[in-house]
Amino acid sequence: MASGVTVSDACKTTYEEIKKDKKHRYVVFYIRDEKQIDVETVGERNAEYDQFLEDLQKGGTGECRYGLFDFEYTHQCQGTSEASKKQKLFLMSWCPDTAKVKKKMLYSSSFDALKKSLVGVQKYIQATDLSESSQEAVEEKLRATDRQ
Repeated sequence: MASGVTVSDACKTTYEEIKKDKKHRYVVFYIRDEKQIDVETVGERNAEYDQFLEDLQKGGTGECRYGLFDFEYTHQCQGTSEASKKQKLFLMSWCPDTAKVKKKMLYSSSFDALKKSLVGVQKYIQATDLSESSQEAVEEKLRATDRQ
């Protein structure tokens, strides 16, 4: 079900700056006035994952957000001795259990619009609490798509 929420040009521009230019580490999006997805926070290129989680929850316990993160980790293929550095873009829908039902519905029904406008994201993650959004949980989901 589409919500009629649109994606601002700022979202697409910031996404391209992360994907192509590697200008930022992450971006946090929010839905403004129940009408448009817009940029709330942009993380410096040297920002850590903890800072991303902090910004994702900055709105408070009743607020949902979307977050895009350029995740880097090392991967070692079986049978090789050297590890390679990998980067994957993931888009997270953060809707804590404490958020109001109406807000959760708005964010879940608008997630598709954001997905369609940000072409090239490797993984989509839905998180409702810190155990699902932790760096370990996310890395595990991203590694699951690597070749062994």
